[in-house]
Amino acid sequence: MKEKTIDYVLRTTWLSVQKMYNEEASKFDATMAVAFTLLSIDPIDGTPSTALGPKMGMEATSLSRILKSMEARGLIERKSNPNDGRSVLIHLTEFGREKRDFSKEKVLTFNETIKKNICEEKLNSFYEVAELINSMVTNKKIYNQNNAK
Repeated sequence: MKEKTIDYVLRTTWLSVQKMYNEEASKFDATMAVAFTLLSIDPIDGTPSTALGPKMGMEATSLSRILKSMEARGLIERKSNPNDGRSVLIHLTEFGREKRDFSKEKVLTFNETIKKNICEEKLNSFYEVAELINSMVTNKKIYNQNNAK
């Protein structure tokens, strides 16, 4: 193949970004998955455990493993939901809030650096194309699911 496919460009770009974030996170004994989870938890009210997986686009089993390790490290704590006794809220501990702030700083630095090096028009095109691809995939417009064998 002489021309790179769209999925190849998406995958290799994401792997590079993921590697960069993991390298930064490893300096503080963390991973990108932990940092992403920290950023997905409401720092004030907590987040229902059942809402966290869909919010992050992550399977329950993978998320459960991450939450267990985060709880063991003192980053989060589970509390009963006062509005629904059947559900659990995931709350950040003070240590978790510190690590969340660090993670947020890294994400903002990445975004600002990209914005300084790529013109607004190109970034807007990037967002538009990414949204269209995501919509096509999410709405099963790539492969007709009725004809799947």
